[in-house]
Amino acid sequence: MSTVSALGRVELGRRLREGSIDLQTGAFVTRIHSPFASVADGLHLLYADYPLLENNDFADFHVDIAPPPSLRRWYRPLARFVYDGMVPFLPLPAAQAFPMFEWGMNWCVSSRAHDYLILHAAVVEKNGRAAILPAPPGSGKSTLCAALVSRGWRLLSDELALVRPEDGLLAPLPRPISLKNASIEVMRRYQPDAVISNPVPDTTKGTVAHLKAPAASIARAHEAARPGWIVFPKYTADAATTLLEVAPARAFMRVAENGFNYSVLGARGFAALATLVESTRSIDFTYSALDEAIAVFEQLARTP
Repeated sequence: MSTVSALGRVELGRRLREGSIDLQTGAFVTRIHSPFASVADGLHLLYADYPLLENNDFADFHVDIAPPPSLRRWYRPLARFVYDGMVPFLPLPAAQAFPMFEWGMNWCVSSRAHDYLILHAAVVEKNGRAAILPAPPGSGKSTLCAALVSRGWRLLSDELALVRPEDGLLAPLPRPISLKNASIEVMRRYQPDAVISNPVPDTTKGTVAHLKAPAASIARAHEAARPGWIVFPKYTADAATTLLEVAPARAFMRVAENGFNYSVLGARGFAALATLVESTRSIDFTYSALDEAIAVFEQLARTP
């Protein structure tokens, strides 16, 4: 099976403009078309190690990142995300085409992949057990996730925890890690060799960039992981690093609040979430220093 890197930047751009590519991320295949050079640049930089399917008959998602069909695009260039002919979002400035692609990919999975209980959470794994990090924006979730991955933890996802209801295992969906505002420079300093896309300013989330997922995590995208911990992270400037146990009933409610399709799955979602909480240790985690945070997670990974 070939990878995106086999095409080269020029050929990748041509195929995206004139036709499409079939990109595999985890269990999903996305057929992508886009005339925007920034989308080709982002895929070439961040998705080089991902499988590229040739002569493929089926794709889970059909995605088009393209200008809207109107004269307005000539004096105010816009990009819109089209899924199976449907436009679920308002157009954005053309300069935001690649972040729109990333956000749209998250939307495709969270709104369509109902074989899983889907949680808004990062997931990382070490020594056979995974830590699920549910958290709202501004909590430092993605920065902590990126730091853990830079120190050897396997990336399952930065945004979407996919719980298999049939066995409680976590399905990997390793894709680029989203960084916002100050976190971009934090990770440039913390991981000097990190591959990070050019920051895009003035989005609804501020300035955003994406950090390339490790090739080792991508290569293990078929290996499910057993949940070990649910960690609710909170970055607080100058705060001491602290752990506080969370009661299972309280953890259940807090994780449910981060569920994309918990109500859609009904009783199946309730049972899957109950099993998840019962089989893991739930923790409130406050941090300000990444090295101290990494040390705490390493200790967790060593604990039977």
